[in-house]
Amino acid sequence: MSDKLLLVEDEPSLARGVADYLRHAGYEVAHVPRGDAALAAVREHHPDLVVLDVMLPGRSGFDVLHDLREAGSAIPVVMLTAKGDIVDRVRGLELGADDYVPKPFSPHELLARIRALLRRARRESRAAPEPLTLSGIRFDFRALTASGPDGPTGLTTHDVLVLRVLAARRGEVVSRLDIIEEVCGLESDATLRTVDNHIVALRRAIGDDPRRPRFLHTVRGEGYRLGL
Repeated sequence: MSDKLLLVEDEPSLARGVADYLRHAGYEVAHVPRGDAALAAVREHHPDLVVLDVMLPGRSGFDVLHDLREAGSAIPVVMLTAKGDIVDRVRGLELGADDYVPKPFSPHELLARIRALLRRARRESRAAPEPLTLSGIRFDFRALTASGPDGPTGLTTHDVLVLRVLAARRGEVVSRLDIIEEVCGLESDATLRTVDNHIVALRRAIGDDPRRPRFLHTVRGEGYRLGL
């Protein structure tokens, strides 16, 4: 059975060319040209991956991505951004995008990114640790969500992915480079400081004091460890 893709792109010629290319590569492709139609298309088509432009009529790609993650969706998302716009890339990754491709791009490059993300999603669905509850916050590592008594915590997909890496190796020290490779891939723009920021967000959500941590321990010069 073919993987299903949703393309959200408003430039007709680009959308037509990308959709045809991806169909020729063996995927089922649905297309919508507006951001305000994207969520309904996700519900209708149940795609395995979304290719999402940033600049869209109706709603921006950032708004669509935010709503997807707020709803608990872990669908892999590739953002299409303006060439060289690092601000868009960073914002997309912070909102939970899995990858980005700057315009103009080669359809072959987009296809390679899609294939890599789908492989990772299948691998992660098999290897995800069991759900974990820390200080009343329940982390679902398959859905990549974190919720407390009052609902979603506001943690991003990448925050939860960082904790998932630590949970899979609970009790071990995991280097920040290992975390980057597992969460983003070594070719991403993520830095060691990016990992630190995710740890800060996780600690804030679970109320873990960095000076006397119960769960997330810093091992200076090496990385982080999730306490037993």
